[in-house]
Amino acid sequence: MLRKPAQPDKIRGMTDHIRSLHVLGSRQFGGADHFFVRLACALTEAGHPTLAVTRPNSPAGQALDRSGVEHAQLPLANKWDIVSSLRLRSLVRRWQPDVVQTYMGRATRLVRLPRPRHAMHVARLGGYYKIDGYYRHADAWVGNTQGICDYLVHAGLRPDRIFKIGNFVPDPELLPPGALELERAKLDLPEDAWVLFSLGRFVEKKGFGDLLDALGRLPAKLAGRSLHLVLAGDGPEKAALSRLAASLELEDRVHWLGWTERASLYYQLCDAMICPSREEPLGNVILETWRHGKPIVSTRTAGALELIEDGVDGLVAPVGEPVLLAARIRELLEADDATRQAISESGMDKCRRDHSREAVLDAYLALYRALLAARGD
Repeated sequence: MLRKPAQPDKIRGMTDHIRSLHVLGSRQFGGADHFFVRLACALTEAGHPTLAVTRPNSPAGQALDRSGVEHAQLPLANKWDIVSSLRLRSLVRRWQPDVVQTYMGRATRLVRLPRPRHAMHVARLGGYYKIDGYYRHADAWVGNTQGICDYLVHAGLRPDRIFKIGNFVPDPELLPPGALELERAKLDLPEDAWVLFSLGRFVEKKGFGDLLDALGRLPAKLAGRSLHLVLAGDGPEKAALSRLAASLELEDRVHWLGWTERASLYYQLCDAMICPSREEPLGNVILETWRHGKPIVSTRTAGALELIEDGVDGLVAPVGEPVLLAARIRELLEADDATRQAISESGMDKCRRDHSREAVLDAYLALYRALLAARGD
């Protein structure tokens, strides 16, 4: 049976502050990278000494440089990087953390804690990663979905050291007066248009081709309002997606943003968020949509099925089925305002209850303290 982190009343008497070192070896800025930054910032702001380690010039490192979190850089090379591994051991000896938390395979593989042991090694997983050679040596494992936790149990890791803790997402950006109207004008969106929003890396598993196909199957107007898609992101499929949009005669209805640091602006601008992924272990965009109080249509990925109750806090469609995705989008937009509002409010309530910054931070601190208590501290 999977263990839940100890509750605060069961860990009284331990030190109020946990020293933690967080290691990320990625050069991307995907869901795990964003969460790494958010958790390091949350721990620091709550008064827990936190040191973050990233690769030089990584987007996560650049974000940390602007945050005030104590930050170090190491090469963390993709192959077996003995130099970085030894430097991590030295850093652990010198900094004396209670917990070393690693994110994804590269960082986890390189962290081999020095003896005698003081720190506990927690490996956090946001996907169904290869276990052997990467994760077995950790002391405990965090999966951000039940599916990932079940996967870890099936891989033979200790069930009593596997914990489910979800993600949290940032609060909506505070916008100056008129910002939405200005952006709508910049994108040449009609004042009364339905605006769909989607974002992510332009790779096959994100399903943007399916989304464009679905849009092409919808009429140019629904309920008397023109239908437009604002698409944020970039990646190797950009040219192919542009050709697809042209072949479907969608050039006037699809607005390409490229990469944006202001996703919150477009969540607030849109009428609905669409998540067309073919594979999504969790789906931070679902949480972000809920946090912004907007309705969502998502494909039935593993993550979406854990988060969304169909018809209550979102609508779901089969993966890789543009016809059925189009039907759910149409269903949402042709519903009355009260129905869309009820879906949005249900999502907001679930996000506040299960995926708030406070709830996730408390869960990690309870986990750290429980592990240290079990170790004898």
